[in-house]
Amino acid sequence: MEIKTILWREFTFFKRRFGKITTAALMSPLLYLIAFGWGLGDGLVIEGHDYLSFIIPGLVAMTTMRQSFSSISMRVSVSRLHEKSFEYYLISPTRMSLLTLGHVLAGALRGMYTGLIIVVIALIARIPLNLSFNFFIIMMLNSLMFASLGFFAAMIIDTHYDLNRFTTFVINPMSFLCGTFFSLRKLPYILRIIIEAFPLTHSVRAIRSLALNNRVEYFSMLIMFLFTCAFYAMSVKACYKEAE
Repeated sequence: MEIKTILWREFTFFKRRFGKITTAALMSPLLYLIAFGWGLGDGLVIEGHDYLSFIIPGLVAMTTMRQSFSSISMRVSVSRLHEKSFEYYLISPTRMSLLTLGHVLAGALRGMYTGLIIVVIALIARIPLNLSFNFFIIMMLNSLMFASLGFFAAMIIDTHYDLNRFTTFVINPMSFLCGTFFSLRKLPYILRIIIEAFPLTHSVRAIRSLALNNRVEYFSMLIMFLFTCAFYAMSVKACYKEAE
């Protein structure tokens, strides 16, 4: 019941702001495609693929990450710090695991919606991609992973400025360093090893491998699953701590 209630509330919020959410979701991918794809990437080949085909999976991974994270972290942080309405969840007989899961699923669905918009843009632009069931499973796993991280971030911050700092030092570096726009093979070995520890690196690799080569990266999927479980567990623990 808790999950259904949260999902219904978020669906109502999404329905009322459908136009604004959709146009905002369209803006960033289009800008990246125009600037990096049709602008800088014209005629460029990376890892045996033209640059537009190369960056689309990266954009899918990055955009689902940012949307899943921001949609849940902003909503929860505002209700917790500003509106003080989140306290009603904490003092109710709601189980923290279900409360967390409901918010995480809502954020993940928002991320999936944004990712599907990019896929539609790629199809309209006739950018060759191998779309399969596994492709969308990994998209959903990526969305769940960063929605869980977004919920955790919203539960541990003390001010809205803290959330901005979290985004600046955690989300933004992953957006540009995890192979979204370039091949990690060009990086120095030590830096590449560090970036391999970032969750988005494995999301980009898994989505790109399926989209371009129709090959499943099972190791990257395992790493993503472990990160998702860890972020979810941290979020549940943070909920219990907040309820004390």
